[in-house]
Amino acid sequence: MTALLRQMFAAAVQAAAPSLCVPAALPAVPRGRTVVVGAGKAAAAMAAAVEAHWPQTAPLSGLVITRYGHAVPTQRIAVVEAAHPLPDAAGVEATARILELAQGLGADDLLLCLISGGGSALLSAPAAGITLADKQAVTRALLRGGIPIGAMNCVRRHLSAIKGGRLAVAAWPAPVVSLIISDVPGDDLAAIASGPTVGDASTCADALAVLADYQLDVPEAVRAWLHRIDAETPKPDDPRLRAVDNRLIATPRKALEAACAVAHAAGVSTVLLGDDIEGEARDVAVSQARTALRYRLAGEPAPMVLVSGGETTVTVRGRGRGGRNSEFLLALAIALEGAAGIHALAADTDGIDGSESNAGACIGPDTLARARMLGLDASAYLANNDAYGFFDALGDLVVTGQTLTNVNDFRAILIER
Repeated sequence: MTALLRQMFAAAVQAAAPSLCVPAALPAVPRGRTVVVGAGKAAAAMAAAVEAHWPQTAPLSGLVITRYGHAVPTQRIAVVEAAHPLPDAAGVEATARILELAQGLGADDLLLCLISGGGSALLSAPAAGITLADKQAVTRALLRGGIPIGAMNCVRRHLSAIKGGRLAVAAWPAPVVSLIISDVPGDDLAAIASGPTVGDASTCADALAVLADYQLDVPEAVRAWLHRIDAETPKPDDPRLRAVDNRLIATPRKALEAACAVAHAAGVSTVLLGDDIEGEARDVAVSQARTALRYRLAGEPAPMVLVSGGETTVTVRGRGRGGRNSEFLLALAIALEGAAGIHALAADTDGIDGSESNAGACIGPDTLARARMLGLDASAYLANNDAYGFFDALGDLVVTGQTLTNVNDFRAILIER
């Protein structure tokens, strides 16, 4: 049964492969130059796909930023690697170069933007008076606070010289086409990589409210900037954004549908619980455990799998290692209490669960029993946010390496006949 779950996950990842989704979405060649810029875990693979399908005789150049270890060979578009999830100096320097490229374009040129998950950290241009250290401190506080991605990116947009539509404004009057791989619940364009080519309906007051609501400790320079008039982002009706065409080319739902097709081919029915599920990972696990047990007790005549996506969060209180998918699974195993016939896999489609080397993990009816044989206390590991350590000891990590795409979390709970 675990083999089927792994096949489903592989299908979900493949559905969002840049080599498949980029070519069909490419714009027409402009009269002038085409400059390609972008950021995200899929940015380098997207750039390679553009090169492979762009006319050799048409001018093409540019620069994209991706996470360390995610670069692929390119010929005409430069690739720079930088840090994720905390921004670093390499990302700041490369982002400054992207802004320079955008500002040098005219009305006959084209700015082609390649945007994917991870771009918020990689595309780093601290606003006036804010240092890289300030941005790192804010990012660290946001990541540890268990904050939904929409709220996180509201803050990020207002602390940046490039996010929240500012990249598109920098390119004006050149037309802008953005090819976007979504990694956020609901496919909110303003939230994907913090929307560098999307007008921002949120305000500085909203960003300050996030800091207050979650009681985040951030540098004073950050609060001071958010009280300035010029900290406000370009809004959706800004005339400088009229020539922007944002194209969503891969989504979590399409990836989950591809996974469901694999299950159907194997004679397993599917229930799609949603592609936009948010909330604390352990709370979502308890809820989905109850759903799985209800289906199991109902005595369905054939095996079935509950599939879901979205982006859960983890409020870090312990000192362990592990991402949101591993934590979801550990909490799920505890909630299921070894229920017979239920297997599950949860993994991040970018191949990295949080900051570890695994994409996620898998569980079965024997997970807790095997853990006890090894002297592992599942509840203690969960309390310490150490799901990675738990599944590593069991040999149940799912390790794929970098997938060079990202449509967020994949979760599947398989209920046998």
